[in-house]
Amino acid sequence: MEAGDGTEEPPLPLALTSFQVSEEFGFLLPDPLTELPEPYGPWMEIAHELPQLIASHRLRSRVLQMPQLSAQHLRGREELHLAHLVLSFITMGYVWQEGEEGTVQVLPRNLAVPFWEVSEALGLPPILSHADFVLANWRRKDPSGPLEIKNLDTIVALPGGESLRGFILVTLLVEKAAVPGIKAIVRALHAILKHDEETLQRALEELAGAIEAMGKALRQMHDHVDPAVFYSVIRIFLSGWKDNPAMPAGLVYEGVSEEPLAYSGGSAAQSTVLHAFDELLGICHHQDTAAFLHRMRTYMPPPHRAFVEEIHRAPSLRQHVLSSGDGQLCTAFNRCVSALTNFRSCHIAIVTKYISVAATKAKARQAEPGARVGPALGKPPTALEAKGTGGSHIFSFLKSIRDTTREGMISV
Repeated sequence: MEAGDGTEEPPLPLALTSFQVSEEFGFLLPDPLTELPEPYGPWMEIAHELPQLIASHRLRSRVLQMPQLSAQHLRGREELHLAHLVLSFITMGYVWQEGEEGTVQVLPRNLAVPFWEVSEALGLPPILSHADFVLANWRRKDPSGPLEIKNLDTIVALPGGESLRGFILVTLLVEKAAVPGIKAIVRALHAILKHDEETLQRALEELAGAIEAMGKALRQMHDHVDPAVFYSVIRIFLSGWKDNPAMPAGLVYEGVSEEPLAYSGGSAAQSTVLHAFDELLGICHHQDTAAFLHRMRTYMPPPHRAFVEEIHRAPSLRQHVLSSGDGQLCTAFNRCVSALTNFRSCHIAIVTKYISVAATKAKARQAEPGARVGPALGKPPTALEAKGTGGSHIFSFLKSIRDTTREGMISV
């Protein structure tokens, strides 16, 4: 990210688009495709019926009847991303259709081989990740309308109805709220190289504002997602087959590998946004936490991972602020760290409500005389009770990240 042509505003599109980051949408895939070309109709048909097929226990038999299709006719990033989204959702449904006690050990060849091919082409793992679930899984109802929940929908769904839709779209709005912060990173790094303290201060204020807006977006989760549905219905479909007691051996991808492979499930830790902010602000997480976060980067699209690595290689913002001795810069820097700490506290509160409290309530429901555990609420999963879908020990992990973020404040 060299300083550009000497003008005050850096040539942002050049810097961001080289990492497949959109100036309007950030890490979101801009206006994703919603249909694959004709030969891939069988995939799309199953994908559009997933909630019903899973609820009626028919998905596995439908997948086994699916024709063997090659991914070689897919053209361009948008088609590949939609194919990855569709195949990852079908895979999660196939694996978890019968809950954690009825898992499979083999993903059939007609699903595993094309999923592997598409994954290799995109540099993504062959499992549902944040890049599929949120970044590539959205469309506007009115193409000219705003990016607001009432004008948005998902392209593909799993069981969970309106709560699943809310969970995906609120997360999408958090990503969208981050966009001014992503652009501010580039401005800040240019400003450091040019010793332009005024531009740097402005960039840090934009970054803090973006992080605060992300927190506001995240709190919409309370309005759009029912904790009981999230915990008992949705969560299992985001679970992977690494560090998961329900699938200790992993999963054999037939036609790809004779040995089982292990991949983590979808996790907010796979969002590039917070990794980018941490790198810019010089936040240092504890060793085991940092190791998990670094592993989650392998679940990001490679250009987004490269963007984070580019920030890591850039001159240190923290050192620059410290050596400047500029009180206003210090204050602006600390506002960013404080906003990031608050965002992480908000995330902990949501995880507490949607996992810890929801787990307690689910157990109480099951213990009631004549309790009916039907398709409406499912059987609550136990394998990941204290873990995130990515496989981390969720509360100690999130609190550690929040506390090390707070420690990144500069003493004034």
